[in-house]
Amino acid sequence: MTDPGPPAGRAPQLTGTRFAGYLVEEEIGRGGMAVVYRARDLRLDRTVALKLLAPQLARNDTFRQRFTHESKVAAAIDHPHIVPVFEAGETDGILYIAMRYVAGQDLRALLDRTGPLPVETAARIAAQVASALDAAHAHDLVHRDVKPGNILVAEGTDSEHPEHVYLTDFGLTKKSLSLTGFTSVGQFVGTLDYVAPEQIAGKPVDGRCDVYSLGCVVHEMLTGGPPFRREDDMALLWAHQYDPPPPPSERRPDLPAAVDEALAKALAKQPGERWGSCLEFTAALRRAAAGAPRGPRERTEQGPPPPPPRWALPVFRGRPPGPA
Repeated sequence: MTDPGPPAGRAPQLTGTRFAGYLVEEEIGRGGMAVVYRARDLRLDRTVALKLLAPQLARNDTFRQRFTHESKVAAAIDHPHIVPVFEAGETDGILYIAMRYVAGQDLRALLDRTGPLPVETAARIAAQVASALDAAHAHDLVHRDVKPGNILVAEGTDSEHPEHVYLTDFGLTKKSLSLTGFTSVGQFVGTLDYVAPEQIAGKPVDGRCDVYSLGCVVHEMLTGGPPFRREDDMALLWAHQYDPPPPPSERRPDLPAAVDEALAKALAKQPGERWGSCLEFTAALRRAAAGAPRGPRERTEQGPPPPPPRWALPVFRGRPPGPA
């Protein structure tokens, strides 16, 4: 239920064994640098998501120190839309992090199953993710890898809250990997469909890079795909840096005009031209979702309504003066 991370190296395989006080039950996600299991905490008798990192990461002092620091920061954030971190440590030369196990599916699986979402649903999901991101930014923690695979969608509490959304994968950031030499020359660590221009350029990043990535996710929720679709990775990186983002109404004409405006600002190339926070962006998106559809707006802008048809003219001409 949590994205295992970028592909490279090998992660351990421990199904059916005990590890650091956990009984490893079932693999639920795998990448090159990590594998995620559903596991049983034998001390507290609870189910957790247990993420084990590739052994070579523990051998790098810089990475190990940064992983420990960022895991502590993530564990200190008590927020209803951030997957709680229970424990992080090292056992037998393997770094691990134990998190709440969220029953449900991630947003990637949801979109693959349903296709584009109603604008109200997309805005509702995005607002929960935005709340989590802004809370992390208040602790000087930038996610850097906001994508559908890191957004978990669980069942909500009632008809007004049909889903409860969690953001996950703070403990293993892409900055941690890039600082330790685990990226080869020419390889970008991250998910290219959602990466901000300043990340590509290697510039310093802050919470506004997460605003951009969240904008890409919202675009996909509304249209069925991220804003830029290119044949190869280099063309995709170029598009993020230089091509104007297509308005979502090009793929979905029923969207309110204000949705285009909210997304355009979230996907601005320069961080200073974006929304100042993720919640500012999603507040604008929710206002747009509550607005009138594009069709009536366009008819209003075209001028007064047309005159009545000729067959109705006698009726209008014969109406007596005064109030009807």
